[in-house]
Amino acid sequence: MLYSKSFINTSRENPKVAECQSHRLLLKGSFLYMVSSGIYSYLPLGWRVLNKINDIIRQEMDSAGAQELLMSALQPIDIWKKTGRDKDLEEVMFRFKDRKKRELCLGPTHEEEITEIVKRYISSYKQLPFTLYQIQAKFRDEPRPRFGLMRSSEFIMKDAYSFDLGREGLEENYQKMFEAYKKIFRRFELDCVIVEADSGAMGGSVSHEFMVPAEIGEDILYFCQVCGKYYREKEKCSSCAGIAEPVKTVEVGHIFQLGTKYSQAQDAFVLGRQGEKVSLVMGCYGIGVSRVLASVAEVSSDKKGLIWPKSITPFEAIFLVLDETKTEEIIAIADSLESKGFSLLVDERKEPAGVKFNDAYLIGSPYIIIIGKNYQKSGKIEVEERKSGLSHQISPDKLIDFLKSEYRR
Repeated sequence: MLYSKSFINTSRENPKVAECQSHRLLLKGSFLYMVSSGIYSYLPLGWRVLNKINDIIRQEMDSAGAQELLMSALQPIDIWKKTGRDKDLEEVMFRFKDRKKRELCLGPTHEEEITEIVKRYISSYKQLPFTLYQIQAKFRDEPRPRFGLMRSSEFIMKDAYSFDLGREGLEENYQKMFEAYKKIFRRFELDCVIVEADSGAMGGSVSHEFMVPAEIGEDILYFCQVCGKYYREKEKCSSCAGIAEPVKTVEVGHIFQLGTKYSQAQDAFVLGRQGEKVSLVMGCYGIGVSRVLASVAEVSSDKKGLIWPKSITPFEAIFLVLDETKTEEIIAIADSLESKGFSLLVDERKEPAGVKFNDAYLIGSPYIIIIGKNYQKSGKIEVEERKSGLSHQISPDKLIDFLKSEYRR
């Protein structure tokens, strides 16, 4: 992609509304547009990152045997009344009536709706087990939206739901999701802490949170620097008697063993092996997709800008054309690389070198490929690693091998 033809509009100034590093860089770098407090549009750069996050989630969910669907954002209040959560979540629900006077809400979550869907189609233990998931926008009337995508009124979430005949099947599915989540967050290069958690309004008996240590986190864990263990409560460390110090964390994932809370309230049952009625046993598994994007931006950045992991970078490399006489030649090289499956941004704008470097650092692709004034004499292209700052001198014909090696293609 040519920079001059792209919808990338970086800012020289720090946004006044920015509350933290990730918020500042995502706005300044033209990844997000702030519509209003707690409401954001994803610009092309942000959308590219978001799609790569979703692709990884889909790959791991599908590998774990889950099937994707898409539920409605609009939900009738009647299904929420069955579980009593129309009252439990009343303060954060966007509720209204349509012209037919039906009471509706914008879904803050989808346990009730998925239960209604499944009970319509599943009637026998022979149809179990299975897991369904979706990636969709959720809506919550946040009293105080904060830190950009970290706490917003509209956000994107991956929510999955498992259905089993009994506790043993639930625990097996729960473990599958537990392992899938570890793989997902490793691929995002997020150093997650996994802790047992309170199930809260979701209900159920067992739950785990996946937390990312970050200064803007609203959850507190206690970390022992001696043995590296985290705790929910402030206590001496139970392993080494060291003092566990408070650490702020951001929740990026949460999984629950719901049991029969929703199936019993909504009459979702199947016929068991002896012909008896058995309530479906459910699990719920959530990832804050938009929060993942913000979390990576928060912990993987520096004063210059963002430093995206290779797995979710908007472009795998940015070409900086500093010698305009070589523009056509470099575009041809980039086209050849793109034909091999690489996503590239070619900055051929008639801008000073400093502007191009500043934008490249801000956008944060893993590699900056520099075609400077010395290219004519040396025949070498300079490749700078965004994260380490290391520089490599590479001939154009070796560039494809270098990128293939770095991205293991």
